[in-house]
Amino acid sequence: MVSDPPIDSAAEPADQPPGVLRKAITASAMGNATEWFDYGIFAVLVLYIESALFPQGENAIGWVLAAFAVSFIARPFGGLVWGPLGDRIGRRAVLSLTIIMMSLATFSIGLIPSYDSIGILAPILLFGLRMIQGFSTGGEYGGAATFMAEYSPDRKRGFYGSFLEFGTLGGYALGSLIALGLLVGLGEETMYEWGWRLPFFIAGPMGLIGFYLRAKLEDTPVFREAEAKGQKEERTTTQFRDLLAGYWRPMAQLFGLVIALNVINYTLLAYMPTYVQAEIGLSAREALVLVSVGQLLMMAFVPFAGSMSDRFGRKPMWYVSLIGMFVLAIPMYHLMAVSFFWAVVAFVVLGLVYVLQLGTISSTFPALFPTPVRFAGFAITYNVATSLFGGTALNVNNFFIGQTGDNVFPAYYMMFSCLIGLVAIYFVTETAGKSIRCAKACPGTPEAAIEIAAAAKAT
Repeated sequence: MVSDPPIDSAAEPADQPPGVLRKAITASAMGNATEWFDYGIFAVLVLYIESALFPQGENAIGWVLAAFAVSFIARPFGGLVWGPLGDRIGRRAVLSLTIIMMSLATFSIGLIPSYDSIGILAPILLFGLRMIQGFSTGGEYGGAATFMAEYSPDRKRGFYGSFLEFGTLGGYALGSLIALGLLVGLGEETMYEWGWRLPFFIAGPMGLIGFYLRAKLEDTPVFREAEAKGQKEERTTTQFRDLLAGYWRPMAQLFGLVIALNVINYTLLAYMPTYVQAEIGLSAREALVLVSVGQLLMMAFVPFAGSMSDRFGRKPMWYVSLIGMFVLAIPMYHLMAVSFFWAVVAFVVLGLVYVLQLGTISSTFPALFPTPVRFAGFAITYNVATSLFGGTALNVNNFFIGQTGDNVFPAYYMMFSCLIGLVAIYFVTETAGKSIRCAKACPGTPEAAIEIAAAAKAT
C-alpha cells in the first residue's frame, strides 16, 4: 500500500481564506482557458481558415499548420521576457498583461480580410497575430501555474493545481462545442464564408473577464513573503545565466517532461480533428463530436487526478500515464480506424490515461524551482521545449504520414516522447506535500528541508 507523502506542516502557514483561494483558482484557470481556447478553435477550424486566408494549392493545409506552429517560435522569447519580470515585479502584474495581449491577438484573427480581398497580406497578418499570441503565451502558462501553486496549501497543491488544467480542457472543449454549434446552426457553406470567424471574437470578453479577476487579487502569499524577506530576484538581465549555472538539473528534468507532455497533448488534442478527417474519413461534424466528448470526460477526471497525486505522489501518476500511453497508443490508433463509435472510445481511453499526468503538471512543474527563480525557470524551460516539440507536433505528424503513408505515425511519435518522459521523471524529486517556500534550494531536496526548518525555527 502506498503511504501518504510527508507534509512539512511546520513550514506551512495558515491556508488562504476559501473565498480568496477560489478567486485565485478562477483567475488562473480563466487565463489558461483563454490561451487554450485559441489553440482549440484554431485546431478545429483548420480547413475553414485554409479556405479563407490562403491561396488554394496542394500544400494549403501545411501552411495553416505552419501558422499554428509559428506562435511557438515566439513563446521562448516571451518566456525570456515575462519569466524574469514575473520574479521581479510579481506574478499578478505579468499575468494581467499577458491575458490582454493574448486575447486581443486571438480576437483580431476573426477580423482578417480574406485572401480574395487582400491577397498575400491575409496569411501575413495571420502569422503576425500568431506571433503576438505566442509571445504573450510565453508568460501565461508558467505564470498561471506558479500563481496557482503559490496560492494553494501544500497538502492540496495537486487538487487545486489541477483546476488550471480544467481550464486548459475547458478552453479546448469550449472551442470545439462552439464550432460544432455553429456548424449545425449555420451549415457548412456559411461556415466557409464567414461563420468560422465568430469563435475568435469570443476571446475578447474572455480576456477582459480574466483581466478583471486577476486585477482584484493580491500577489501570491509565497511571492509576498519572499519580497518581505528581500529574497525576490532583482537582476532580470542576468537571471537566465544564473538559472543555467545553478538550476540546470531541474531545467533538464522539466525539459524532458514537457517533451512527453506536449507531444501527447498536441498530437492527441490539437491534431486529432485534422487527423480523423484527413486520414480516417470522418466528417467535420463527427470530428467535432469526437473531440468534444473526449475533452468533456477528461475535464471531469482532472480534479481526481490532482487529488490522487496529493495522496500517492506526483511521480507514480506520471509513471502510470507514460507507461499506459506507450502500451495503448498503437492499439487505440488502429481502433480509431474501425468506425466513428470506436474512434470515440479510443480517443477517450487515451485521453483519460493522459489526464493522469495532465492533472498534476501545475503542482509538479513549479515545485522544481525555488521561489526567486520559479517563474523564470518554469517559463523559459517550458516554452523552449514546447516550441521545439509541442508546436511542431502537428507538422511532424502531417509530414511523416505523407512521407511514409503510415497513418499510425502519431502513435509512434507519442511512444517516443513517453520514453523521454520516463527517463526525466526518474530523476525528479518527489514534492507532493512538501513546502515550496524555498529561497535557494529546489523544493523536496534535503537542502530545502534544512532551509525550511531553519526558517521555521527563526520565526
